[in-house]
Amino acid sequence: MPAAPIAAPDLPDHPMLPLWSLALPALGLIAIGLSLAKIGGAGIAMAVAILIGCVLAAVHQAEVVAHKVGEPFGTLVLAVSVTVIEVSLIVSLMLTGGDDAPTLARDTVFAAIMIILNGIVGICLLVGAVRHHEQVFVLKGVSASLCVLAAMAVLSLVLPNYTLARAGPYFSPAQLMFTATISLILYATFVLVQTVRHRDYFLPAADGDLGDEAHAAPPTTRQAWTAFGVLLVALVSVVLLAKDLAPTLERGVLGAGLPLATVGVAIAALVLAPESLAAVKAARRNRLQTSLNLALGSALATIGLTIPTVAIVSLVLGLDIALGIDSKAIVLLGLSLLVAVLSLGNGRTTVLQGVVHLLIFATYLFTTVVP
Repeated sequence: MPAAPIAAPDLPDHPMLPLWSLALPALGLIAIGLSLAKIGGAGIAMAVAILIGCVLAAVHQAEVVAHKVGEPFGTLVLAVSVTVIEVSLIVSLMLTGGDDAPTLARDTVFAAIMIILNGIVGICLLVGAVRHHEQVFVLKGVSASLCVLAAMAVLSLVLPNYTLARAGPYFSPAQLMFTATISLILYATFVLVQTVRHRDYFLPAADGDLGDEAHAAPPTTRQAWTAFGVLLVALVSVVLLAKDLAPTLERGVLGAGLPLATVGVAIAALVLAPESLAAVKAARRNRLQTSLNLALGSALATIGLTIPTVAIVSLVLGLDIALGIDSKAIVLLGLSLLVAVLSLGNGRTTVLQGVVHLLIFATYLFTTVVP
């Protein structure tokens, strides 16, 4: 009788949790504690390198957690984790004051939507189609996500310009609380549908090109919890390092004669980097459903958690919060939602849809730099 195989030790240095993925988030916290981004050019370069490493570590740990809990819970973990920390960053910046404090939440949320809906989705569609020609996904899940996203985006970012209780782009306190409540209800209902009642709408096809790791044994419970904890540390490091690097980025932007709004776009891109890399990686493996779960779920979490949180903070502390976007942004938002509905409306995608989304994203970036 052949000898039974020896089980892999349940230790943090197991290949499921390589040392680099554990060490880099810790280095990120050390860099934050030492204010490395404020110590000359060498410090800034080291901070940028550690930031990139933390992004890669966050992606790896999220994949470990996703492998343990399965879809769609795995993508939900990363989307919610990033959004919670993003909310914390916005609130902390709001409390510091400044001329742009009232519009900070609006600009961040809108930038995140455009980055996700056109940038991340566009890259995923293009990368996946270049490698696999045509990709498929479950139409019911994507349609549900777009339905909720359209309602939340318009009610939160467009409606304030047209209400009468207070001159736009502001909500009155009662309107702000109402919008926060319905945003939470919409997001909570979506999560219930995604994870419980209609989970099959969000499950990827079984024929994705995942290679050997698709057949690997799932991580143990201890490894999964370790990965989840390190994921949170990595995300904190990403956001706080980005915050430390923001003044340097701001000086560079102003020195180049660019609008200050481009700083917000850059910071939002850094915060969304872990989800972006994970989504693109899934698309390359012919797992477009996972990519869309990540992208659209992140957009929903951004609105569903950010708007209620900043609304409560602004009401409790008596801070003004401007949510209404301008006419240019309304046009871009409407075009993005329309194109998303059309391009993702038949359950199949090619390079054409990816190119269209990316060109809309390029238009958003160009009109941000050249208003």
